[in-house]
Amino acid sequence: METLYWGCLIGGAVFAVVSLVLGDLIDGLLDGAFELPGLDFFKPVVLAGSITTFGGAGIMLMRYSSVSAMSGLLLSLLIGIAAAMLVFFAYIKPMRNSDVSIAFSMKELPGKIGEITIPVPEKGFGEVMIRFASGSTIQTASSFEHFPIAAGARVVVVDVVDGVLRVSEWEEDVLKEL
Repeated sequence: METLYWGCLIGGAVFAVVSLVLGDLIDGLLDGAFELPGLDFFKPVVLAGSITTFGGAGIMLMRYSSVSAMSGLLLSLLIGIAAAMLVFFAYIKPMRNSDVSIAFSMKELPGKIGEITIPVPEKGFGEVMIRFASGSTIQTASSFEHFPIAAGARVVVVDVVDGVLRVSEWEEDVLKEL
């Protein structure tokens, strides 16, 4: 029985070290091959943590307690399951909910202020840079009013049609009159 416990403890520790050092490489190669869809509780990190804890608890119970082999096995199994639940609810579930995205939707762009980086002809396309708190994006732009817009001009996005931002020159004088 002690061999089983030591095998679980060492195997789990080796898995932890290998996944720490080569985690991104292995993840890219295996591409989630060991993950079961819809069953987040059976992620490799949860299972490995559970198996490692099972082995460690089994060794500790055999050496430092007077419980029988069967009771030790049952207690080790319960401790391993408790460790799996702890890893899942304290690490996996919060991390899954904490995805931060710097993406934006084209639907969010109308009304945003940008700067022309490549001049927009009256009929044709140029480019506009729009800044966000998370960074900036450069998008293809056309003139909403069919007037040419020079590079460096501030514009407002009026509409998005087929992935092209239709922009109009930003006139601060008009705003002061309002």
